[in-house]
Amino acid sequence: MVFNTGSTLLEAIVMSVVSKEPEGTYGYKITQDVRQIFDVSETTLYPVLRRLRKKKFFETYDKAIDGRNRRYYRITEKGEEKLEEYRNEWIDYSNEVAKVLLKGDSGDGR
Repeated sequence: MVFNTGSTLLEAIVMSVVSKEPEGTYGYKITQDVRQIFDVSETTLYPVLRRLRKKKFFETYDKAIDGRNRRYYRITEKGEEKLEEYRNEWIDYSNEVAKVLLKGDSGDGR
């Protein structure tokens, strides 16, 4: 993606990815899912995961897989509420950007 992704947008995308898995998901899988949208390294992603956990938007648990512990992240009710707020803000923001960027249209600009 050409456009810069701020920390809030990255948080919203990570929260959305994790929310799709009711039992939670693990860091490597989250990284792969986020990379489908834009390039992000694990060294960028793990501080985001820690920050979201610290804010109580995620809870974690460990699960043994092939003799190794894997940390899973699951969105909390507080996280779901924040994600809904992010989604609403995104709709408003993207509509405003579209008005300017797409010649006053709120559609695809064609």
